Amino acid sequence: MTEGDFGALDIDRFLRNADQQMARAGEFQKVLQELTGHAQDPDGLVTAECGSAGLKELILHPKAMRLNSGELAERIKAVIAEATADLQRRVSEEMGAVFGEENNPMRFAQDPEGGMQVLRQAETAYNRTYEDLMGELDRIRQRMEG
Repeated sequence: MTEGDFGALDIDRFLRNADQQMARAGEFQKVLQELTGHAQDPDGLVTAECGSAGLKELILHPKAMRLNSGELAERIKAVIAEATADLQRRVSEEMGAVFGEENNPMRFAQDPEGGMQVLRQAETAYNRTYEDLMGELDRIRQRMEG
């Protein structure tokens, strides 16, 4: 980093972007509370609705009671899993709408290695910036001593 690079750092723009991201996060928090995922088994015997706090509703058709307990339990688990997956899909869509697809944090849920790659890149950039800054501070110290 050279002396001129410090002037290129636009603190105001950085703070505006941070403020915008915080506003988007607040907006998304409101949307998240309203989102639900829905699912129903093929026979229409078990229906589930999931929200951000978990299972919101489980509806068993009276005919579901004719199933043996094991089969009913399996259907309930499968429908809840589908409703949860539907909720995740909706959350990801809303995050993409609020934050933009490029900045959608949910994209790393489907691609954890991609998330790790972004973290490694950020770490490399941080380390390089730190080394440049420390070198510049050392040069300034040497000029002041000399």
